[in-house]
Amino acid sequence: MGTFTTSDGVGLAYHGEAGDPLICVPGGPMQASSYLGGLPLDDMIRLDLRGTGDSAPAAAYRVDHQVDDVEALRQHLGLDKIRLLGHCAGASLAILYATRFPQRVEQLLLITPTARVVGIDVTDDDRREIAEQRRAEPWFEQAFAAFQQIWAGDFTPEAFKGITPFMHGRWDAQARALDDHPRNDEAAREYYADGAFDPREVREKLANLDVPTLLLTGEYDVALPPNRAREYADLFPRATLVVQPGAGHFPWVDDPEAFAATVQRIP
Repeated sequence: MGTFTTSDGVGLAYHGEAGDPLICVPGGPMQASSYLGGLPLDDMIRLDLRGTGDSAPAAAYRVDHQVDDVEALRQHLGLDKIRLLGHCAGASLAILYATRFPQRVEQLLLITPTARVVGIDVTDDDRREIAEQRRAEPWFEQAFAAFQQIWAGDFTPEAFKGITPFMHGRWDAQARALDDHPRNDEAAREYYADGAFDPREVREKLANLDVPTLLLTGEYDVALPPNRAREYADLFPRATLVVQPGAGHFPWVDDPEAFAATVQRIP
């Protein structure tokens, strides 16, 4: 583990070796980066966002405020440019970094990214279409009932926990283990607070982002279904869209070999 200090004096931790690493930003939002420890990739560094994992708490957690944390890590590592991976809500941070510091990004990897940062609306119908494809699963009836509860406007913690199997291509012990990695709920509530970004402005900046970009989603990802992923990828001038067969929101867990092969062949 390494440590560094941000521009506002917060001590952050990262895990992995320096050199020419792939910097990985976790989602959640604000989940400990330990859940990314199973990424089947070499030469990577996992960043513990402020207030998560081994990093110190802070006064501010809004996603745009954390862009400077990524820049501080780049400077600490002595890298002129970085390869940057963001998963889920971490992709919002990666995108905001890339649009603020495009000259510092060599490659951008967006793994099942949230569409919120670019203002794409993933509808209940989008999610229902994906969910219906899982009817043969033994857990389907119970999990689908939880989805119906959410679609009816009953947003209970139990309902959201109930749809968890839909987030995975394989609902097994390895998938269940991802729930063991803690999240800073207080920080998560602030991550997307008002003023964090303007989706229209983000889209305008992405139109001029001259950076090779991979956008990878899963065939069964209810968070970013393939139809919305295509719309998302079209916002980038140099994006490659990959839909991993049989995968959900955590494609490296569902099929590590397919995931690694995809990431490694992106120039």
